[in-house]
Amino acid sequence: MKVALHSTLRSGAVNDYLREHARVPDELRALFDRAGVQDWIIWRSGDRLFHVVECDDFEAAMRVIRADDADRRWQEHIGVYVDDFFGPDGDAGYEPLGQVWRLEDQRTADRDLPIADMGLD
Repeated sequence: MKVALHSTLRSGAVNDYLREHARVPDELRALFDRAGVQDWIIWRSGDRLFHVVECDDFEAAMRVIRADDADRRWQEHIGVYVDDFFGPDGDAGYEPLGQVWRLEDQRTADRDLPIADMGLD
Protein backbone atom coordinates (compact mmCIF):
# COMPACT_ATOMS: atom_id res chain seq x y z
CA MET A 1 0.00 0.00 0.00
CA LYS A 2 1.04 3.59 -0.56
CA VAL A 3 0.01 6.31 1.88
CA ALA A 4 0.42 10.05 1.37
CA LEU A 5 1.10 12.45 4.25
CA HIS A 6 1.33 16.26 4.35
CA SER A 7 3.40 18.37 6.71
CA THR A 8 4.78 21.89 6.82
CA LEU A 9 8.11 23.34 7.82
CA ARG A 10 8.65 26.08 10.36
CA SER A 11 9.52 29.48 8.96
CA GLY A 12 13.14 29.62 7.84
CA ALA A 13 13.75 25.88 8.36
CA VAL A 14 13.94 24.69 4.73
CA ASN A 15 17.72 24.51 4.41
CA ASP A 16 18.19 22.88 7.79
CA TYR A 17 15.47 20.33 7.08
CA LEU A 18 17.03 19.48 3.71
CA ARG A 19 20.44 19.10 5.33
CA GLU A 20 19.06 16.79 8.02
CA HIS A 21 17.34 14.63 5.40
CA ALA A 22 20.41 14.22 3.21
CA ARG A 23 20.83 11.01 5.22
CA VAL A 24 18.65 9.93 8.12
CA PRO A 25 20.28 8.04 11.01
CA ASP A 26 21.06 4.38 10.32
CA GLU A 27 19.03 3.35 13.39
CA LEU A 28 15.97 5.05 11.89
CA ARG A 29 16.46 3.34 8.53
CA ALA A 30 16.82 0.00 10.31
CA LEU A 31 13.62 0.75 12.26
CA PHE A 32 11.75 1.35 9.00
CA ASP A 33 13.00 -2.02 7.77
CA ARG A 34 11.73 -3.74 10.94
CA ALA A 35 8.38 -1.95 10.62
CA GLY A 36 7.90 -3.12 7.03
CA VAL A 37 8.36 0.25 5.33
CA GLN A 38 9.63 -0.48 1.82
CA ASP A 39 10.02 3.17 0.81
CA TRP A 40 9.41 6.69 2.10
CA ILE A 41 9.68 9.60 -0.32
CA ILE A 42 9.38 13.29 0.60
CA TRP A 43 8.73 16.09 -1.88
CA ARG A 44 8.82 19.80 -1.03
CA SER A 45 7.00 22.83 -2.39
CA GLY A 46 7.96 25.93 -0.43
CA ASP A 47 7.34 25.08 3.23
CA ARG A 48 5.00 22.18 2.39
CA LEU A 49 6.19 18.59 2.48
CA PHE A 50 4.42 15.69 0.80
CA HIS A 51 5.38 12.19 1.89
CA VAL A 52 4.57 8.89 0.18
CA VAL A 53 5.07 5.87 2.40
CA GLU A 54 5.04 2.39 0.87
CA CYS A 55 4.42 -0.48 3.26
CA ASP A 56 2.18 -3.51 3.73
CA ASP A 57 0.13 -2.00 6.58
CA PHE A 58 0.60 1.68 7.47
CA GLU A 59 -1.09 1.55 10.88
CA ALA A 60 0.92 -1.53 11.93
CA ALA A 61 4.14 0.07 10.71
CA MET A 62 3.39 3.26 12.67
CA ARG A 63 2.73 1.25 15.85
CA VAL A 64 6.19 -0.35 15.53
CA ILE A 65 7.86 2.96 14.70
CA ARG A 66 6.15 5.04 17.40
CA ALA A 67 7.05 2.49 20.10
CA ASP A 68 10.78 2.66 19.36
CA ASP A 69 13.35 4.95 21.01
CA ALA A 70 15.02 5.59 17.63
CA ASP A 71 11.84 7.32 16.44
CA ARG A 72 11.54 9.34 19.66
CA ARG A 73 15.11 10.57 19.22
CA TRP A 74 14.48 11.41 15.56
CA GLN A 75 11.22 13.25 16.32
CA GLU A 76 12.95 15.35 18.98
CA HIS A 77 15.73 16.17 16.52
CA ILE A 78 13.71 16.84 13.36
CA GLY A 79 10.74 18.34 15.20
CA VAL A 80 12.51 21.68 15.55
CA TYR A 81 12.14 22.10 11.76
CA VAL A 82 8.64 20.67 11.23
CA ASP A 83 5.64 22.81 12.09
CA ASP A 84 2.81 20.27 11.86
CA PHE A 85 1.23 17.36 9.96
CA PHE A 86 -2.20 17.69 8.38
CA GLY A 87 -4.90 15.14 7.59
CA PRO A 88 -7.14 14.90 4.52
CA ASP A 89 -9.41 17.78 5.56
CA GLY A 90 -6.54 20.13 6.40
CA ASP A 91 -6.88 19.69 10.16
CA ALA A 92 -3.73 19.17 12.21
CA GLY A 93 -3.08 15.47 12.61
CA TYR A 94 -0.98 12.55 11.42
CA GLU A 95 -3.52 10.98 9.07
CA PRO A 96 -3.04 9.73 5.53
CA LEU A 97 -4.38 11.96 2.77
CA GLY A 98 -7.32 10.76 0.70
CA GLN A 99 -6.49 9.57 -2.81
CA VAL A 100 -8.34 11.57 -5.46
CA TRP A 101 -7.39 9.79 -8.71
CA ARG A 102 -4.87 7.28 -10.02
CA LEU A 103 -4.09 6.67 -13.69
CA GLU A 104 -3.56 2.93 -13.19
CA ASP A 105 -6.94 2.59 -11.48
CA GLN A 106 -8.63 4.24 -14.47
CA ARG A 107 -6.72 2.03 -16.90
CA THR A 108 -7.80 -1.08 -14.99
CA ALA A 109 -11.43 0.05 -14.91
CA ASP A 110 -11.33 0.82 -18.64
CA ARG A 111 -9.90 -2.62 -19.46
CA ASP A 112 -12.87 -4.16 -17.68
CA LEU A 113 -15.45 -2.16 -19.66
CA PRO A 114 -17.06 -3.52 -22.80
CA ILE A 115 -15.72 -1.71 -25.89
CA ALA A 116 -19.14 -0.15 -26.56
CA ASP A 117 -19.02 1.60 -23.16
CA MET A 118 -15.63 3.17 -23.95
CA GLY A 119 -16.87 5.06 -27.03
CA LEU A 120 -14.48 3.15 -29.31
CA ASP A 121 -17.00 1.42 -31.58
